[in-house]
Order: sequence, then C-alpha cells, then structure tokens
Amino acid sequence: MSRSAHPAGPRHADVLPEGHYTAPADDLNALDPKVWAHTVGRDADGVVTAGGIAVTQLAEEYGTPAYILDEADFRDRARAWRTAFGTDADVFYAGKAFLSRAVVRWLDEEGLNLDVCSGGELATALSAGMPAERIAFHGNNKSPEEIERAVRAGVGRIVLDSFQEIVRVAHIAESLGKRQPVQIRITVGVEAHTHEFIATAHEDQKFGIPLAGGQAAEAVRRALQLDGLDVIGIHSHIGSQIFDMSGFEVAAHRVVGLLKDVRDEHGVELAEIDLGGGLGIAYTSDDDPREPHEIAKALSEIVTRECEGARLRTPRISVEPGRAIVGPTAFTLYEVGTVKPLEGLRTYVSVDGGMSDNIRTALYDAEYSVALASRTSDAEPMLVRVVGKHCESGDIVVKDAFLPGDLAPGDLIAVPATGAYCRSMASNYNHAMRPPVVAVRDGAARVIVRRETEEDLLRLDVG
Repeated sequence: MSRSAHPAGPRHADVLPEGHYTAPADDLNALDPKVWAHTVGRDADGVVTAGGIAVTQLAEEYGTPAYILDEADFRDRARAWRTAFGTDADVFYAGKAFLSRAVVRWLDEEGLNLDVCSGGELATALSAGMPAERIAFHGNNKSPEEIERAVRAGVGRIVLDSFQEIVRVAHIAESLGKRQPVQIRITVGVEAHTHEFIATAHEDQKFGIPLAGGQAAEAVRRALQLDGLDVIGIHSHIGSQIFDMSGFEVAAHRVVGLLKDVRDEHGVELAEIDLGGGLGIAYTSDDDPREPHEIAKALSEIVTRECEGARLRTPRISVEPGRAIVGPTAFTLYEVGTVKPLEGLRTYVSVDGGMSDNIRTALYDAEYSVALASRTSDAEPMLVRVVGKHCESGDIVVKDAFLPGDLAPGDLIAVPATGAYCRSMASNYNHAMRPPVVAVRDGAARVIVRRETEEDLLRLDVG
C-alpha cells in the first residue's frame, strides 16, 4: 500500500475550526475497547486484527468496503443479556438492527427470542429455524398477508399498533381458527434523550396508541372483547440510543397505571410488560453505556416497585436489545482513495464506501470513531472528515475525528460500532453494490451476507 506523503491538514496544536470533535487521543494507534469488539487488537506489525485475522488479509480476500462482524463477541453479548435477565424475563433481539440467517441461528443457540417488523424479517427468521413461538411481530402497518403468515406460523406474539390492527388481527386469527397472543403498543408521552427522528414515545408520531385521552384503555377494552385475540400484555418503547434510565422509570409508572386500570375495570391482570429496547452503545470514547446486568437490575426494580405500589402482581418483563448486542460487534473496513487538505479547516478523506453503507451520519447526525487499520503511525494527528464516494455533499461517514498526518491513498481505515442499522439500512444509491458481512471467529472468516454484484443490480432492471 502507498505510504507517500501529502500536504497535511490542521494539527491538534493549531487553531481548529468549530465542531463537535474531541481532542485527539494521546496515542492514535490505541483502540478504545469501549467502541470495538472484544477480539479486536493489533498484531506485531501494527495491523488491526479481528477474531485473530488481520484486516489486510480480510481486505485482500473479501475486498472493501466490508462489514467485519465478530461472531464470538456477538454471542458473548447475547449471552450477557440472557444471563442478566434470567429465566423470569424474556430478551427479544431486535432484528431490524441487523438480521441474517446466521444471526438467527446464533440467537437460537444462545437462547434469545427474536423481534421482527416485516414479512421479510419474518421469512428470514423462519427459514433459519427460529421457533415461531419465540418470535414477536412488530410494525405500525402490517399487511393482511403478513399478519396471516405470522398467525399461521404460530408467532408467540403480535404487537398491535392501532385500532384498525386490533380488528384486522382478530378477524384473520378467527378465520384461521386460532386465538393469537397479542400485546398492545402504547405511547406513554415520555421522550427519551435522543435524536428527534429516533424518539418514539411522545404522542406526535406514528407508533402505538396514546395513553393520553383514554385511547390506550379503549384499545385494551376492545381487544379483550374479541375471541381471536389473547391479550397477554402492554408494550412500550421510548426511544433509541438511551443511556439515562429515568425515562424508563416514568414509562413504567404510566404503563403500570394502565395495568391497574385494566384490573379494576375488567378484573384481569395482564401477564406481561415489554419495555422495548433503545439501550445505547459507545460510538465514541465519550459514550458511557450501562452493562446488561445493570440495566436488568434497574428495570426489574422499577417495575417491581411500581407494581407493589399499585397492588399488582409483578408481570413478566420483556426487553428488545438490538443495537446493544450487534452494534459493537462489527466495524466497517474501507480503503482510502483520496486525501484532500483544506487549509485552516480540515482534511477530507474519501473512502470507497459512504452513505450507501452507513446512512446514519446523514440521517441522524450520528457520530463515529475511526482508526488507521493497516498500520500504525507516529505522525502528528490531523483533523479529518471521512466522506464517501457518492454524489451528495451530505455523504459523510465520520464528521470530525483525528487520524495520523501521513495518511495516504491505499491505507485501510476502520469505523467501529457499525453492526447496527448500517447493513440493514444500506442502499444502492448511485448504483453502489452493498458490501458483504464477513463473520470472523478463532482465526477463520466466512461470508454470511455476500457482496452485491453488477449482475444483482441488472437482474432487477427489467426495462
């Protein structure tokens, strides 16, 4: 790979432009374990390794860009969530974060359940052998065909999202001679401290049935009267990338209040409460997420306290971590194409991917870390913006970070914590081919989702 020098951008000793970046680390070659999978490190030559394999070898064999997913790390995190909540609670992996048949099999083997929100995700889960009774089916606009397939398969629960869906699911279940277990998703008016576009519990949004004005109580009232439905509980989800547990405390208080009202009106104590997911991960060294056992203890104490106050039996708790499991397990490997210094501003580093493989920076103003992966360097840090190759000025992967000042075309860089919502939200913008997902473990690598080809693109174009 080329190591040629080039005019450098601003160093950390210079006056830097305004931005939300943090100061450069004392050692740019160090890899903060908070943002990388557990097996990621550097070999004797300074090359980043994952699962015992050097990224230079992975790039040579599988090309770039590529998502590198650490299977052992994924399994460890899944197991940590399962262990933290124990046998008296349910952990549903949120498939929308990232789903493939290999991932479904890992989840099954580690004893987790699975949350899907589309017919495609349901098909993936069933084709990989996930027992239907361990699947929850979400979505704010499930089609009749999707509902029928879920009911026929025997999914463990369908999460009802509207008054129309209450009737729709009941009708389909009755027509099939079944009684479908359901939860009713409510919005409790709690807005988690998160980006506006991923805050999902305040009333003015598309998900759930509002608690305000008695709408949620009316939804339960109607569902209890329908023979095709078995109302097993209430579902609440307050947002994404959450670090503060106080939002869950307020949400649980309001959900338990609804459970008490249901008990008082109908003489029924619903058996389950699903508090959703949204637990945050570390994208940068500034993030400080909680461990699964801390989250489990806090949520259990909150629900138990609220139920004791309402004189209710404590329901079975469910949670839906997705990002918290898969997010830290993967990084995206890129090759540097051009390095463009802008005097007094920053250096633009263009890579061979971009918003087609990670839309989150453009969509959510997300922040990421980045590291030189194919070697180490003692060069002075320079402020960079890592951008993609697409014809879009918002095509940014990492807004502001520091990389060594001798970075050059041909170098490999890696962006950690891209396991969640990167491949699953990837696109063919500019007719880019979506990257592969390469699973690594114990010195071996295998493709679990292959790279798209030009043939794949042209096959869909029937014009």
